[in-house]
Amino acid sequence: MVIFLTVLATVFIAEMGDKTQLLLVAMAGKYKIAHILTGTWLATVVLNLLAVGVGAALSNYLDMRLIKLVAGLAFFWFAYATLKGDGEEEEEKAMKHNLGPVVAIFGSFFLGELGDKTQLAGITLAAAYTNHSLFNAFCVFLGCTLGLILADLIGLIVGVALKSRMPAGILNTISFFIFAVFGVVSVREAMGLIFGEGSVSAAAGYLAVTAVFAVICGVTYYRHKKEGEKQ
Repeated sequence: MVIFLTVLATVFIAEMGDKTQLLLVAMAGKYKIAHILTGTWLATVVLNLLAVGVGAALSNYLDMRLIKLVAGLAFFWFAYATLKGDGEEEEEKAMKHNLGPVVAIFGSFFLGELGDKTQLAGITLAAAYTNHSLFNAFCVFLGCTLGLILADLIGLIVGVALKSRMPAGILNTISFFIFAVFGVVSVREAMGLIFGEGSVSAAAGYLAVTAVFAVICGVTYYRHKKEGEKQ
């Protein structure tokens, strides 16, 4: 019980204000709660199994450069999709396929959390408390999982509250900027890992990817504005 409570408190505190908690605020304006809970909880279980079970071993083989880059591009895609918007008819049609939103949420949450401080905390706690005991490993896993879920539920509650109190346009704008900011941060980290932090090549690559994203979003926004004026 002491191990469980210690791990739960540590992971809960580590997750507060983290990017995946803020991502849930953005997701609340785009997806159904059932899809968000399913996708994020599945990702949480998988992430903590990796952290407690084989996370330490896998950390030697996972290429964080690729993970950060893919995560950044995924966040950019979510930002673009939020800006682009979909008609109500298309959205209803998409929601009939429950697997699609769940997979999208699972992927973005998994990539956002993989190698993040809360997963690294899980690996560290597992190394400190497991002591070759299956029961201790289970306590660490349960503490990590519940700590992450409780912290992220706060982000989801905030997102749902904003959705019910704010016009859709404002929440979509907030969601766009949350996704875009984390996309920029992830791409910047990826370029730093690929070319070396602070190098000219890293800065050029980061600025190039960000500029392409900005141009695509600018064109999309301009097109939507023109279509709105015609209507």
